[in-house]
Parts: sequence; C-alpha cells; structure tokens
Amino acid sequence: MLEKFEQTFDKHHEYAQQWKARTGGKVLGFFCTYVPEEIMYAANILPVRVVGGLEPQDVSEAHIAGMYCPFCRDCLAQGLTGKYDYLDGIVMSKSCMHMMQAYRSWEMHIPTQFHHFVGMPALVGKPASADFLYAEMVAFKSALEKWLGKPITDADLDKGIDIMNTNRRLLRQVYEARKSAPPKVSGTEAAAMVISSMLADKREHSQWLQEALQQLPERQDGPKAGTRLMVLGSENHDLRLFKLIESLGANVVMEEYCMGSRYFWNETVPQKDRLRAITQRYIERPRCPLKDVDERKRFPHILNLFKEWKAQGVLLIQQKFCDPHEFDIPAINKFLKENGVVTYFMELDITMHQGSVRTRTEAFLEMLELEAV
Repeated sequence: MLEKFEQTFDKHHEYAQQWKARTGGKVLGFFCTYVPEEIMYAANILPVRVVGGLEPQDVSEAHIAGMYCPFCRDCLAQGLTGKYDYLDGIVMSKSCMHMMQAYRSWEMHIPTQFHHFVGMPALVGKPASADFLYAEMVAFKSALEKWLGKPITDADLDKGIDIMNTNRRLLRQVYEARKSAPPKVSGTEAAAMVISSMLADKREHSQWLQEALQQLPERQDGPKAGTRLMVLGSENHDLRLFKLIESLGANVVMEEYCMGSRYFWNETVPQKDRLRAITQRYIERPRCPLKDVDERKRFPHILNLFKEWKAQGVLLIQQKFCDPHEFDIPAINKFLKENGVVTYFMELDITMHQGSVRTRTEAFLEMLELEAV
C-alpha cells in the first residue's frame, strides 16, 4: 500500500488527466502552499501543486535568470514544455521573488482559462494581516464563482474544510508513527505521502492513508534502527535525497519545510464565518522564512519537533540560489547550535549529484557518531 504514494507522485500528470476525464472537473495548478485549497475543493476543483521534473532543461533562461533557484526554473520549464497543458488555470500566493517570476511568466506565455493571485501578507504576525488576508480570501472565492458561473455556499466551504482537515489529521498520524525506534514509516515513504497529497484528490488520498495506517501496527518490513535525522530548509520533492540518506543506515524521522510537515501541520478551526476560519488557519500555520523574518517564531517550533521526534542531528538543505533560505539558514543554524543540536549544511541542485551527496551525508553521520562517543 505504501508504494501507492510514490507511484502517484511518479505519475502525477497522468493521475490529474485521468481525474479530469473521470469527473469532468476543473484542475488548477498552485505554486505555493499558502494558496487556500479549501476554497478550491469547495468549488469541486482539484488543486495540483506545480512541481519540477527533476531533469535538465534549457527553455526557462529567456524567462528566468540563471541565478534564480533551480526549483522555480524547473517548474516553469514543465509548463513551457507542455507537461501541464491539462490545467484549466493557475493560482499563486505571495511567495518568493523567484516563484513569483515563474508564475508571471507562466501567466504571460502559457494560455489558461483562469489565473489568480492571492496576496498573502509578508508579516503574518501583524494585527492587520488577518483582515488583509480575509479580503484576499473573499476576492479568490468571488473570482472562482465568476469563472465557474455558480456560487460557493457555506455548505461547500464546510466540505472543502473537512476534506483538507481530514487529510491533515491522517498525515499527522503518519508522522506520529515516525516517533518509534525504529520508525514505522521511513522518511522516503512519509515524504511520498505528503507530496502525493498535493497532487491527488485528497478524498482518495485520505482513503489510502487510512488503509496504510491500519497496516502499520503489524508491519514487518519497515525501517531498521539507525541514526535519527531531521531535515529542514528549501523546497524538496526529490525522493532520491531521502532514499540515499536512508540507504546509508540513517532514519529521516522529521522534516520542516513547505513540502513536508509545514504543509499540513495545523487544521482549520471551524467558525461561523468560514472564510475567516480559513484565513486564521493560514495565518497560524508554521511559517515559511519569508513570513517570519521579524519574529522567528518558527525556531522554537523546529526545536520542539527535533526533541519530540528524538532526532540526533539536523541536515540543513538549500536549493542553490534560494534567497529566503540563504538568509534564514545562518540564523536557524546559530539557534540550533546554541541549543546543543548538531547541524550540517548541504546545497542542492534540481539534478542531484548522487556521489557528492553520498560523501557529504556519510561525513555528517560520522560527525554524529563522534558526538555520541
């Protein structure tokens, strides 16, 4: 059953196309996890996270400078080469400059029926941020209603909230299974579950999660005991990284980035005003570095995850030229070291150099062994 998640990730374009043919529904691509999927599910739309193909490409240079991160260039290349031609539209939330450029170039050069920008506040802790974002939620709902030609009711929004909350709750249960020694779920498997949840219909995905969770207590082929690592930093949807780490005898027991735990960590708490409830969820979710430059509220959350999942070291990953994390990692590295955490920094590119990553991972594991003596 666990293989289903990785298979869905590997064939996510085919999955979305089959879903569209089967249901007759619309499919929207989204570029940032601050986009409110609840509202799209309320409108019977399938939200699909735009991800790269993890392969060399030569079509994005006319749109994005080579000094922009490889992830945003890879995402745009997938659109420019027709991989996402099945999308009916695209949605973006206020993100980093690099992903904003990918979205704007897509909007200009790849025709779609619908496009919308959700203006997520930069400093989510400010008193005015919730009201600002609420107005953006209202505008997004209105734009979808105008495009679809039908209203999105409170009952629809309740459905969308429930779909998202159910999936988040099940993913939290999966992550609880990683606390044991050895963990019941490997880091590779958990990453495949989270990433596939961004690509599949969450109603179907939640059924897969329920089936997998029922099987875990009796599982006999799970990970073996090994050095427990936490990974945090830039976006990463390359399962090869976790596979390589775990092939060396380590266990990735927790990760904190937008395609990992940060994506699903908190739920939407119901309120009479459904859009206000959705707004509050995105204000209160674990912040990305761009939303946390003034308060660093994310740092204690990261340390708590490290302790609760009994990690022994932290691997700090950064996509090459990723400005937000390039600015953030020195501060989080300092914070972790001051709290007695052993860290190791690794820069990545979209086409992973297996030999280099293996050598550096082995060096980090040796460091942790020496610390344990």
